[in-house]
Amino acid sequence: MKELAQLHCSPVKANTPALTEDEIRQLLAKLSGWRIDEKEGEQRLQKIFKFENFVQAVGFTDRIAAEANQEDHHPAILTEWGKVTVTWWTHKIKGLHQNDFIMAAKTDHIFEGPV
Repeated sequence: MKELAQLHCSPVKANTPALTEDEIRQLLAKLSGWRIDEKEGEQRLQKIFKFENFVQAVGFTDRIAAEANQEDHHPAILTEWGKVTVTWWTHKIKGLHQNDFIMAAKTDHIFEGPV
């Protein structure tokens, strides 16, 4: 199987089932530093990224936005001085889908790559 960051998001319909706990565990094991958070009864994938200043944090946010638009899958992003909190989940199914893990891996790839 390709690395998650090399995969592309697939369209999701409202009747698409959310991932099972076992599927979530398997996919989460392929990521580093991400955690499952529950908000409004929905499971979400979240990670905090640290930066030396606000400009770096905003630049990272912009790169995530570009990738999200390309994949047509968009996160919640909180950009603060020195850190960015990224949260992925699939709104249509009110939970987690493989797309969220793909985008989490792409987010890590963006963070690790050149500025």
